[in-house]
Amino acid sequence: MIRIGMLTSGGDCQSLNATMRGVAKALYRICGEVEIVGFEDGYKGLIYGDYRIMKQEDFSGILTKGGTILGTSRQPFKLMRTPDENGLDKVEAMKHTYRKLKLECLVVLGGNGSQKTANLLHEEGLNVVSLPKTIDNDLWGTDTTFGFQSAVNVATNAIDCIHTTAASHGRVFIVEVMGHKVGWLTLYAGIAGGADIILLPEIPYDLGIIVEALKTRTKNGKKFSILAVAEGAISKEDACLTKKELKEKKKKAVVYPSVAYEIGAQITERTGQEVRVTVPGHMQRGGDPCPYDRVLSTRLGAEAAKLINNKEYGYMVAVNNDEIVKIPLADVAGKLKTVDPKSSIVKEAKMIGISFGDE
Repeated sequence: MIRIGMLTSGGDCQSLNATMRGVAKALYRICGEVEIVGFEDGYKGLIYGDYRIMKQEDFSGILTKGGTILGTSRQPFKLMRTPDENGLDKVEAMKHTYRKLKLECLVVLGGNGSQKTANLLHEEGLNVVSLPKTIDNDLWGTDTTFGFQSAVNVATNAIDCIHTTAASHGRVFIVEVMGHKVGWLTLYAGIAGGADIILLPEIPYDLGIIVEALKTRTKNGKKFSILAVAEGAISKEDACLTKKELKEKKKKAVVYPSVAYEIGAQITERTGQEVRVTVPGHMQRGGDPCPYDRVLSTRLGAEAAKLINNKEYGYMVAVNNDEIVKIPLADVAGKLKTVDPKSSIVKEAKMIGISFGDE
């Protein structure tokens, strides 16, 4: 019998359960006798030895269930080498738990920070296989991540719902979409939802250009406008500042709940138009996984089980041209997949008249 550890780490998403199910069902089928140890609340469970022995029935009926049956938490990678409040060495504690339980492999479902910790544990001598989870779709080495398409569906639905009320009242609406560092979610939801302006972290905006785009729509008889704004959107002016300079500037500036409210206030000041802000927030992480993610999660999970059966460790399972492949964790850890401002999808969006506030 082999023992496999499993944990879900970082922000939750709709397809964590579906992916765990894919791994488990394939393991039970191809590896014979398997015992899966589920760690509670991500790496926290591995650090402090909080776990439960999973049964086959635990993985039944969860394909369509959002969230994670194991729970999750954020354990920042930059603090992994920092002892906890009781002086516990977290890395050594994780290694101790792994060896105490005599695990053959640790399966990690997580995003960017989780992959960095997975790679760290592999470098420390543990057998690790990981899977790409994040609604941000910002993991390097994979075309897409599970959870992304489901989040796109939620964000798109939010924009769809805004269309009717925006049209009824003739207002400018801003829908703030999750994404601090990358704008994949905002880009896809913005295009799918028919947003007139899309603002991404990777494409610093000029407020003057945004205002002109709104005025042009008004001149053309359009009574309303919708902006899809990533929570990490930044102006060209601020993008030129150092982190220290930006921090100092924010200390002196008017404090807004988020960038969407700041942009909304600036638009009203310059145009006199009424602006309303909608923030779907954690709704984008919630609900059931969409059919696309259920298929993707199943495929990724099965491939992860195959790697474990073949004793191929130190890899993240990924998607490349619709094929499931393995990528060395060392190649993935610490790298962000950002939106290229010159990419074809951005050019195509501009071709149909969507403004990105840059030109």
